[in-house]
Amino acid sequence: MTAMPAPLPAADAHEWWRGAVIYQIYPRSFADSNGDGIGDLAGITAHLDYVAGLGVDAIWISPFFTSPMRDFGYDVADFCGVDPIFGTLADFDALVARAHGLGLKVLIDQVYSHSSDQHPWFKESRASRDNPKADWYVWADAKADGSPPTNWQSVFGGPAWTWDARRGQYYLHNFLRDQPDLNFHNRAVQDAALATAKFWLDRGVDGFRIDAINFSMHDPQLRDNPPAPDTGKPRTRSFDFQQHVYNQSHADIPLFLERFRALTDSYGGRFTVAEVGGPSPEAEMHAFTEGHGRLNSAYGFNFLYAETLTPELVEDAVSNWPAEQGLGWPSWAFENHDAPRALSRWIGADHRDAFARMKMLLLLSLRGNAILFQGEELGLTQVEIGFADLQDPEAIANWPLTLSRDGVRTPLPWAAEAPQLGFTTGKPWLPVGPDHAALAVDRQQADPESLLNLTRRLIALRHAQPALAAGSMSVTHAEGDLLIFERAGDGRTLRCAFNLGAGTLRLPWGEGTVLQSVNGATLAELPPFGAVILG
Repeated sequence: MTAMPAPLPAADAHEWWRGAVIYQIYPRSFADSNGDGIGDLAGITAHLDYVAGLGVDAIWISPFFTSPMRDFGYDVADFCGVDPIFGTLADFDALVARAHGLGLKVLIDQVYSHSSDQHPWFKESRASRDNPKADWYVWADAKADGSPPTNWQSVFGGPAWTWDARRGQYYLHNFLRDQPDLNFHNRAVQDAALATAKFWLDRGVDGFRIDAINFSMHDPQLRDNPPAPDTGKPRTRSFDFQQHVYNQSHADIPLFLERFRALTDSYGGRFTVAEVGGPSPEAEMHAFTEGHGRLNSAYGFNFLYAETLTPELVEDAVSNWPAEQGLGWPSWAFENHDAPRALSRWIGADHRDAFARMKMLLLLSLRGNAILFQGEELGLTQVEIGFADLQDPEAIANWPLTLSRDGVRTPLPWAAEAPQLGFTTGKPWLPVGPDHAALAVDRQQADPESLLNLTRRLIALRHAQPALAAGSMSVTHAEGDLLIFERAGDGRTLRCAFNLGAGTLRLPWGEGTVLQSVNGATLAELPPFGAVILG
């Protein structure tokens, strides 16, 4: 077995992550090394030079753990194992070693809300009401008429409770019925979660992205959720008819996060970021990152499901994270493995190239960490997946009203002329995008003016300017199509202006030094989707 590095003393901790650019890798779709049509750890390792060449600080690898793949790795059957379709623990160790050799930090997911129903913990828990793990999951008796204990609904549709004849009780699952909820009110469950985190810390990981952490604790009194007001928007899931007051977001979650942070701090220089979903997640995000004893950062869905990108949306998002003592540090993502490609949501095909350049500069100019989803640097679009090719269980269950997550998870195009665009020599688990050949890595590598090469320059600019990486941010104009904000730090103030529309806008400035311009923007004028940073 590969020797594990000794934990670093806490005194060596440093905030490498503050202002970092993090590149998310979805393993199934990044690169396939063995021709089975599914990306794997060895495929990631073989292409880390490309990722390092972007100039990013870290990679975040979505789940590669042992799983029956009902939810493609977010249903974990062994939190300390690598699923054979992705490789072995030795492959993971090789990946970490190569990443560190290239100067990349490695973040991985931790899924604490639930496990797979195939996990040994759940198999033991469901066997009886008095076994050692009987209280490791959320069990409850039926109502007198045999119906579920509460009215809670699953994110993926239908009741959040499933009857289990072995126990003669219902178990809670906020997601698929194959994903029973762990009972994080139980100290032993918390201890087990911390032990799995320690396992990966000992293997050299530099931090964790914690999945759906606000679902990790429920209301022990099992009170019904109140109905949600009708906003007039279509509701495709039963989940959308409720205010989620009692099935998630319990006030004790931050107390567990303090235990988690104490563990990661004992290794020095580690980074923790929470995913926090919901229509108004800011209060929880602040609670999860408050002070110096909880998580380092959090990100919500401000941009991930937004139908349009507007100055008001940006102002609203960043205004919740002022540079105040004790307030946490934000992270931002415009795309991820669960959300449709931003270019397909926010702009028509006629303006897509220009918009992509402006969008990239905006993401890399915001105060906080910037999370790039694989292919975002290429300007990939959402792929239409026919029902016969669907893999996403949520999309299958709600067809055709729920937009498939498969469309953002399609294989990364490495080579325009290669079979399956260089992703695999076999049949890919999802079809490649029909318009992605023109956006392939090899074509963009050879074009100095490509979005890929612009992304490299913009990341380098962010690292070269302390005000962009970690300075304060103040929005001075957010109206119509014009967004203007200032970033200040290290004794320097930068003025950043963005045109989010297809018209031409005049700027009120008469002097300044242009540090970066896209789409022909100048000191005085922003062409359609133009953007400029002045120093």
